[in-house]
Amino acid sequence: MATDFSSIPLIDVSALLAKCDDPKMGEDPGVLEVVRQLDKACTEAGFFYLKGHGVSDALLKEVKDITRRFFELPCEEKTKIKMTPAAGFRGYQRVGENITKGTPDMHEAIDCYKEVTRGMYGDLGKTMEGYNQWPQNPPKFKVIMEEYISICTGMLSHPFISIPIILFPGLEFFILMMILLVRAELARKIMRGIALALGGSPDEFEGQRAGDPFWVMRLIGYPGLTTTNGTHEAMKNDIGW
Repeated sequence: MATDFSSIPLIDVSALLAKCDDPKMGEDPGVLEVVRQLDKACTEAGFFYLKGHGVSDALLKEVKDITRRFFELPCEEKTKIKMTPAAGFRGYQRVGENITKGTPDMHEAIDCYKEVTRGMYGDLGKTMEGYNQWPQNPPKFKVIMEEYISICTGMLSHPFISIPIILFPGLEFFILMMILLVRAELARKIMRGIALALGGSPDEFEGQRAGDPFWVMRLIGYPGLTTTNGTHEAMKNDIGW
């Protein structure tokens, strides 16, 4: 159960990554400190930021910049990759299209998931069958995003606990990217730390224990609002519609 907290925890996982495949990782003081922070963050906040994760600053900047450029495009351009059932509910959502507790959310987003071929998971996975929709504009959007996904998952379209969450503030947008993963390269190492935090062995979630892994990435843009409550007045402007 999450408790009151003033900010989302920021955890440097470099010590964990350095010793992650060491048979004695659970005895390393640096690893144990990361494990303590993971335990505290997951117990008290439910979310955390990562640093020391090995993803280059240059790539993160490319991801941020090209995502911002997409959200600055005209609505008719963005809706070329509109979310549809045929795509397994992957693609673009306009501002206000996502509803939370009966209230339109004041953000727009692109949802990307592990690609699921027809019949891969039988009837259970039928709703998620489909492929990610990538915009033609800005150029290189697909290339940059797939590079980022590949680094985080260790595999494209083949790798659930919440891990890397990266928030990018800007003048007009807050771009939120999150990847929810299990058993992938960066994610696998984080999960080894979480396994220790839960009192298990580092490989508790490996092998067949976690099943066939799945990943989710959501790119979210929060347009500047015209009112303090961020509801009806924002719906009347032209942002995202």
